[in-house]
Amino acid sequence: MKIRFLEESDRSRVVEILNEAIGIANATALTNPVSVESRSAWFDEHTREKYPIYVEEVDGVISGWCSISPYRAGRGALRFTAEISYYVSNDFKRQGVATRLVLHAIEDCGRLGIKNLFGILLDTNEASIRLLEKLGFGKWGHMPNVADFDGTECAHVYYGKRIG
Repeated sequence: MKIRFLEESDRSRVVEILNEAIGIANATALTNPVSVESRSAWFDEHTREKYPIYVEEVDGVISGWCSISPYRAGRGALRFTAEISYYVSNDFKRQGVATRLVLHAIEDCGRLGIKNLFGILLDTNEASIRLLEKLGFGKWGHMPNVADFDGTECAHVYYGKRIG
């Protein structure tokens, strides 16, 4: 297995993994499948130099991915803060993929100039909460009942880590 930067040819696999997560009730607040085309601007804003997307490859198959994204882009005082997101293919769950990807992203934050890293999770996503807590993230915020899945509400929680 190896972790590397996203290549353009990986985009369809990244979208496939994201769409798997959309089908799981607590994995993302997205509710409708996405396409490579609908995510093209998002892909384009993620560059190796500032906001990379990392993929883990196992025997030639992408097992998961992780992105570093701007937080409130254009607001200079927040330029050292970024959001982390990560998704693992259903075929590779519970094999340490997310842990390896998040650790890799944390290690790269020095090169990127990121001092604060946080993930925004649904409070029902217990697996991701446990993962971030295991990796030293703390609960930085709670937004009660802001997500609504056809009448079932849940909170958004912010888990953050100071880097360096």
